[in-house]
Amino acid sequence: MAVSASEALASSKGPPVEATEARKWKWAVIFLCFYGFMSSMKPGESFMTPYLLSPEKNFTKQQVTNEIIPVLTYSYMAVLVPIFLLTDLLRYKPVLIVQGLSHLIIWLILLLGTSLLQMQLMEFFFGISMACRVAYSSYIFSLVSPGLYQRVAGYSRTSVLLGVFTSSVLGQLCVSLGNISYYMLNLISLGFVSFGMLLSFCLPWPKRSLFFNPLRNRKEREPAASGGTKSELDKMKPKESEPSSGAPTCSTSRWKDSVFVQMLLEVGNVVRRPNLRLWSIWWIFNSTGYYLVLFYVHILWNTVYPDTVNNGGVEAASTLLSAMMSFLAGYVKVRWNIFSELLIGVITALQGGLLLIMGTTNNIWVCYLTYVLFRGFYQFLVPIATFQIASSLTRELCALMFGINTFLGTILKSIFNLIFSDKRGLALDVHSQVQQSFHTSEDTVTLSLPLYYPVFSIHIRASPRPTYLFSSSSDSAGSAVLTCCCRWRGFLSLNYKSASSSLRDQPDRLQVSRVCHRMETFEDQM
Repeated sequence: MAVSASEALASSKGPPVEATEARKWKWAVIFLCFYGFMSSMKPGESFMTPYLLSPEKNFTKQQVTNEIIPVLTYSYMAVLVPIFLLTDLLRYKPVLIVQGLSHLIIWLILLLGTSLLQMQLMEFFFGISMACRVAYSSYIFSLVSPGLYQRVAGYSRTSVLLGVFTSSVLGQLCVSLGNISYYMLNLISLGFVSFGMLLSFCLPWPKRSLFFNPLRNRKEREPAASGGTKSELDKMKPKESEPSSGAPTCSTSRWKDSVFVQMLLEVGNVVRRPNLRLWSIWWIFNSTGYYLVLFYVHILWNTVYPDTVNNGGVEAASTLLSAMMSFLAGYVKVRWNIFSELLIGVITALQGGLLLIMGTTNNIWVCYLTYVLFRGFYQFLVPIATFQIASSLTRELCALMFGINTFLGTILKSIFNLIFSDKRGLALDVHSQVQQSFHTSEDTVTLSLPLYYPVFSIHIRASPRPTYLFSSSSDSAGSAVLTCCCRWRGFLSLNYKSASSSLRDQPDRLQVSRVCHRMETFEDQM
């Protein structure tokens, strides 16, 4: 009788707690995705460079290339680390509000500013808004349990890509069919970013974060991937029952035992894993070339063909292809421990070839096509690199690893800007920058990989029959493929030798000896 009374009391109070919580996080995710869509609605962004070069603003190409755009990279590098830490400390929402305010300031300065210093200030706030993107990508994980991470990550990324696609199409339609001026297009963008800023104030406050507010149970600290072992965070965090070796009240001791510092130390250990190191190096160098192209490609288009501006349509096409390539990458199943270097080398060589064509052609449609393909190749490898880096790490270490890779890539972008773009450096024209920046990045990758794989490099140098694919190794694309293929061949050879020696240690197995003999025969034929 008592049981029935309690059941009646529970039913009178409404739906179960689990159902209420499920509805709550679903609406929170839907609202956050809507915010991501609206914050990406900036139809004037694709036409910002033509607007600066128009008679209304009257800036020269040299000013835009060598004095205005480089400020974006410098400011991004300066604020990335503080914003990365504040994002977690303040629990995401304040940083998203700062991003909305930065968007508002950017378009106000763009519409009202007239001097070179004001445009540089606009690029400074652009760097802040780019650094604040980490808050959006991390925020959604604080709303759901680890089992839903992969699904909600797809939702958030799709909403942003859909917003960029819609924004680019809208901007191109306004310019091509509506005969709307760049000034009016940026006024429309100001309205969208103002609405996005208001939405940021309505976002719910998350109850936890990664490093500084770890209010979660033991299950939430388990890796999201199935079959995961004990998380690195559990191994690093000292047990509360154990007395500390130093004074318990010492602030220095507490600082050393903090989760964040312990995770920084753990990053130094996990980065020794060859696969993790390989994809991190690719992330740093390839993202450097990718964003340098994104920053300067609009100036290149204006130089090749200034009469007609199709920036919005090209950005929409490249965004659509990027989304398709990202989706396709999720279904690629290969043995990554063997084919990672080959895939990176081939795709990087293709990107280098596309940029070589883009920087030398005078046909605007060839420029458009190579840019779309270039972005598609990059977006194809990004999900693969993300999975390869994140598969063996906890969510906390994964976020920290991506933050470090992004920061190192930003430093590299700043160095390239200072050398090639800045007026205090070489101040190259845009054609030279499109070729030099990415090709130099490729050469750096080619020279850096053997430093991290000395055993493989020694084997390659001793190899009597390298297979040359290009007549000149000075060409960046050719040297990338040449080095990758030779190193991949050496990698297979080393693995076959290792397998042969380990299999021979097992006695009384005739079949094993035959397999070892076939391995050695295959190696001799390579």
